[in-house]
Amino acid sequence: MASTLPSSPIFAAIASHDPKSPAIIHSASDRTFCYGSLLHDVAAAKDNLAALAGEKSLAGERIAFLAENGYDYVVTFLSILSLDAIALPLAHTHPSSELRYILENSEAALFLSTGKFQEKAKEVVKEGLVHAPKLEILSKIETGALYAEDVKFSPNAIENGGFMLYTSGTTSRPKGVVLSVDNMTAQSSSLIEAWKYSSSDLLLHVLPLHHIHGTINALFTPLMAGSAIEFAYPFNADTVWKRFAAPFLPNPSSSPPDAKKRPITLFTCVPTIYNRLLATHSSLSTQMQIATRTAIAPHYLRLNISGSAALPTPIKQAWTELSRGNVLLERYGMTEVGMALSCGLALEDRVDGSVGWPLPGVEIRLVDTETGALIKAGEELDENGQPREGEIQLRGPTVFKEYFRNPSATAAEFVKSEDGKGNWFKTGDVAIRQVVPGTGRSEQSWAHGPMYFIRGRKSVDIIKTGGEKVSALEIERELLSLPEIAEAAVVGVPNEQWGQKVAAVVVLSEKGKSSGRGGKQWGVMDMRRALKDKLANYKIPQELKAVESIPRNAMGKINKKMLVRQVF
Repeated sequence: MASTLPSSPIFAAIASHDPKSPAIIHSASDRTFCYGSLLHDVAAAKDNLAALAGEKSLAGERIAFLAENGYDYVVTFLSILSLDAIALPLAHTHPSSELRYILENSEAALFLSTGKFQEKAKEVVKEGLVHAPKLEILSKIETGALYAEDVKFSPNAIENGGFMLYTSGTTSRPKGVVLSVDNMTAQSSSLIEAWKYSSSDLLLHVLPLHHIHGTINALFTPLMAGSAIEFAYPFNADTVWKRFAAPFLPNPSSSPPDAKKRPITLFTCVPTIYNRLLATHSSLSTQMQIATRTAIAPHYLRLNISGSAALPTPIKQAWTELSRGNVLLERYGMTEVGMALSCGLALEDRVDGSVGWPLPGVEIRLVDTETGALIKAGEELDENGQPREGEIQLRGPTVFKEYFRNPSATAAEFVKSEDGKGNWFKTGDVAIRQVVPGTGRSEQSWAHGPMYFIRGRKSVDIIKTGGEKVSALEIERELLSLPEIAEAAVVGVPNEQWGQKVAAVVVLSEKGKSSGRGGKQWGVMDMRRALKDKLANYKIPQELKAVESIPRNAMGKINKKMLVRQVF
């Protein structure tokens, strides 16, 4: 009996791709799984999960899973969607207590694990859970299914299923963000239009798969477009450079070059990864340096994207130089909305410090952080000619459905609209909007008009000191342009006189460790002297703390509230 899959854009897309075209590649082993195999393996996994549930319908149920980045993850993820259930990927790097909280809070019906993580999974459920899901250890898929047998499509659509990620809470426990399949499809369609994913793309995937960046941008969207995804996780700079170089190294044997090692055309990651790649490039052999520079040039790597954290100018400039002009594309997004803003594909539209324009299908407005008034087109400057800062508010089909079983939290994040066309989601991020001469002239219809520049999170990046508002991100960009600074985080520290005091937490470079007065470590007065021609006096940090490292999460983000508690 032929397996059936629901009528849904993701499965229709996979079925429409060339069944012999590679979908998933494991970089280390070259194991390759084609689109035809993927469709059949998803249908088979769906049947197995349905059998586990017995008579119980899994529609709308949460199914948590632990799986390594690769084909097994993809099959598990899609098979959960095919059951009209909600896929809940977990991170094996998270402590068991955190995973227990997620299982309890989500009231997961099933907990799936690949063999690699079965001990971790058993540890998570061994302590008494009030709501204990059924644990199932999945068999590894060694080879893709033969696709001679037809997979049928039922007339049933996915109505309750989707995807759930837990936000990293700073003042409260993490909340489950529910994205419907319609949200996921809208997000992917928007990115396909904006970034031109296609069946000729090969994306090198080095990101975790429990974040929106790794799942929607680097997995779901390329699957919709028929691109190939090559997994090389966890990230290792040497491994990534070798993979980039592979198609361009001279072949020592008389046989033709390895056809499986195609040039990478798409690479999306976080600033810390680009920083590590840049830091290690000079240690490569001369032959490798030449091959990698060819590989990341615009002719082969058609799109390199940076996101999930602000991109320091020195990293952007160094990558542009190394890649012979391949300017990193910056964008803005978050778990609740996917990607919302992006610079354009035209190189002149990749403006330093800007996240570009609203993506196709995304509506945006700026609401003045002081007055609550809408900042209309043409009203971007205040009476002193300074840019007006506003909170980014969004609406459209890409915006999430709800926080799981938390209607009060959901309601608190939305503002009723006056036009009746849908409520606005309050992102909590502050931006300015300004015209940049020479931009917005491309054929991309959405990439026109004033560009958006993120000033930071309302809660931690907008510092109020002595009646002035200061953007922590602006100061961080200037700090990171100094050769004495390797890493930087600017925070507001409570102060009786000023309300908040601007302070910097930094990791000093080798130069910074000995370039202060008298050969001493660089200090606060050295920093203030270096910044006096770059920033207004009230923006220059009054305090400097040098540390060995600044803690970051898997996506390179810094929890600034925790950092203030730890350092000050």
